[in-house]
Amino acid sequence: MPQARLNARTLFISDVHLGSKDCKAEFLLHLLKRIDVERLYLVGDIVDFWAMKKQMFWPAEHHQVLQQLLKMAKQGVEVIYIPGNHDEVMRKYRHPDVASIRIQKQAIHTTAKNLRLLVMHGDAFDAETCHSQWLSLIGDHLYDAVMFLNRQTHKLRKKFGHNYWSLAAYVKSQVGKVEQVIGHYRAAAVREATKRKLDGIICGHIHRPEITPTDGKLYVNTGDWVENCTAILESADGELHLLRYTDAAMTKATKEARALNHSLESNNEQQHAT
Repeated sequence: MPQARLNARTLFISDVHLGSKDCKAEFLLHLLKRIDVERLYLVGDIVDFWAMKKQMFWPAEHHQVLQQLLKMAKQGVEVIYIPGNHDEVMRKYRHPDVASIRIQKQAIHTTAKNLRLLVMHGDAFDAETCHSQWLSLIGDHLYDAVMFLNRQTHKLRKKFGHNYWSLAAYVKSQVGKVEQVIGHYRAAAVREATKRKLDGIICGHIHRPEITPTDGKLYVNTGDWVENCTAILESADGELHLLRYTDAAMTKATKEARALNHSLESNNEQQHAT
């Protein structure tokens, strides 16, 4: 039986970090091959040029993710690429369109519910929120060690048939001051949306996925594909959903796709009947 496909109006992904050993490319590739969307936002740090400067790492799955993104663009998906700090070299690219992918510093997305949302990577808030404290809270070397252990834990759990679990995300959750940094970042992002008289903001950068109403605005963070494996999905009715997509979610997502698509079809039928 062919796998059910997930239909959505818009998909937002960020912090993929292709070229880094921490990238969970296999999960993202599975999602991209099984979703039909009208528009796809790549909200920064898609390719990790910083990591590749230290050590060249480009396995087949990373190349396949890039090829799938290009394929989607060629097939008519509107792909908007908003570079982040790890792929900031793309911000200087002189041609706004590359292989049918539009490159922008930021964007304003209007949902099917007419919410106007600012879309940007989020590193612009670093100076205001002291986001650099992310690493200073636990130390550069300790962070690298945690990410190494996260990779080894993933390999071991996979070997014994266990689902993905993020050791790195767990360690971060145990560092009390991290929540304070996240709060400052969220507040700065919402202030930017307020300043521009928009309904909210969609960003990434800090690897903490969430959809949270804040001070009368909607704060949305796409998360990442090194720790959490998350994306933001806008369904046809304009609702925003936080999608977690690891090995356990692959099977679950297929079932949910059938249920979600059936629900949307039923709603459309009811609307046409009235």
